[in-house]
Amino acid sequence: MAGNSSGRGTPVVALAMGDPAGISPELTAKLLALDEVRTVATLLVVGDCRVLKDGARVAGGALDVDIIGAEAPLPESHTRPVLIDLGHLDPATIGRGEVTRAGGLFAKENFLSALALAKAGAADAVVFTPFNKSAMKLAVPTYDDEISFIANAIGFKGEAREFNVLDGLWNARITSHVSLAAVPGLLSVPVIVRGLELTHAAMSAAGFSPPRIAVAALNPHAGDNGNFGREEIDIIAPAVAEAKARGIVCDGPYPADTVFVRARSGQFDAVLTMFHDQGQIAMKLIGFDQGVTLLGGFPVPITTPAHGTAYDIAGKGIANIGASRNAVMLAARMGREAVRAGAMPRISLTDARAALQLNAVPRAA
Repeated sequence: MAGNSSGRGTPVVALAMGDPAGISPELTAKLLALDEVRTVATLLVVGDCRVLKDGARVAGGALDVDIIGAEAPLPESHTRPVLIDLGHLDPATIGRGEVTRAGGLFAKENFLSALALAKAGAADAVVFTPFNKSAMKLAVPTYDDEISFIANAIGFKGEAREFNVLDGLWNARITSHVSLAAVPGLLSVPVIVRGLELTHAAMSAAGFSPPRIAVAALNPHAGDNGNFGREEIDIIAPAVAEAKARGIVCDGPYPADTVFVRARSGQFDAVLTMFHDQGQIAMKLIGFDQGVTLLGGFPVPITTPAHGTAYDIAGKGIANIGASRNAVMLAARMGREAVRAGAMPRISLTDARAALQLNAVPRAA
């Protein structure tokens, strides 16, 4: 993927509409109405105009966007957000709060299109409003998580990680969607050092200079000098020492039940945890409806609100915009590093999709 700019000095953010049965449509509409979002980024929204209009109706606002088709060249400059209308879903055919293959296909096509725009150099960052993993699985039987999906879609051979970001505090993790029983066997000095390197690189791209990273222990009380396990002695502490020798500002291992207290007090900018819930529980308690998930390590930043599709409140117009707003602001801040002088390439989404060798953009019925 290559960065580009609209010629206005703001990063271009490709915004993919997520699951249509949840709060994604109204979140997308609310984002487009935020002056601060429109100021920091040029938005290219990918979805269906009918779904977005319904989202605006639920949100109680009007749409102020330019609308083009998938085969139209992207405009050279923008004064308003641009909606690339795929015309691929009538919202009347989707029940609110229902997991469907059609909803998964809608989100999948939008996301692939946003990735294609980034790959073609027409976007500096990608944001997506929430997916429903069950619907995505119905649409893509091989779907596991967003990281593997993105890597397969763009042919990425490097290493990417998921980060959670909230009020300037970052959480990274060594293992993610695996059973708790498998975690100890997946820890090693090289793996943890690599996790620290990726965290350092992602945070540096977001403006930390240098990021200060705390490393969480695996066992209670950081193993209590080996009484509760030796992972801290044999693996985690040596990894921290090696990362320090490579110039990374880090320390630990610290007991997981106090490390976030220290980070929130300002001693650290990030906590590297050993497994999924070790960090997720802490971050979501700090601010469930404000947190951002960053998929870091890819050629462009990719962000999404940390919460889900909220089927229980879909259509009520009460969805909190905070996390989605934060996701765009973070993507714009990181994408700004890729902005270069010159106009956006005059490429169409259809051409971008073809160049990425993905499935053809669906035509309206």
